[in-house]
Amino acid sequence: MRKFILMPLLLLAGCFTDAATRIAYDIEAGAQRIAQVDGARLSLAHRTPSRSGECEGNYTVQLDQVGAIIIWCRDKQDRQVVSSHSTSYHRRFVDTLRTFILEKKAGETLFIELERRDGRTLITEAK
Repeated sequence: MRKFILMPLLLLAGCFTDAATRIAYDIEAGAQRIAQVDGARLSLAHRTPSRSGECEGNYTVQLDQVGAIIIWCRDKQDRQVVSSHSTSYHRRFVDTLRTFILEKKAGETLFIELERRDGRTLITEAK
């Protein structure tokens, strides 16, 4: 019975996430999937930062060394920032070696490389 009550709530909660939080959820899932031995690697491919009607133009992603993800979404004409989203949710699961700032085209895939070092999962590259 609980399962039937919880499932709609989880699905509904997913409707209210923003682009940065969805990337953080992908990072969390990757940190759980990566082998728990030093040297293990895992590549994540986040296909798009948005849902229909959200962040439809080019976008900038910052994966900050201090543990933040920030996204700036531009309009379809690439003239102005129309929204921005940020989160530090993923900090519990990974460390980020350095700050990455990436300019992405509308719908372009974001790639994030994870690696285990000294018992901790790290973001070692983003492109």
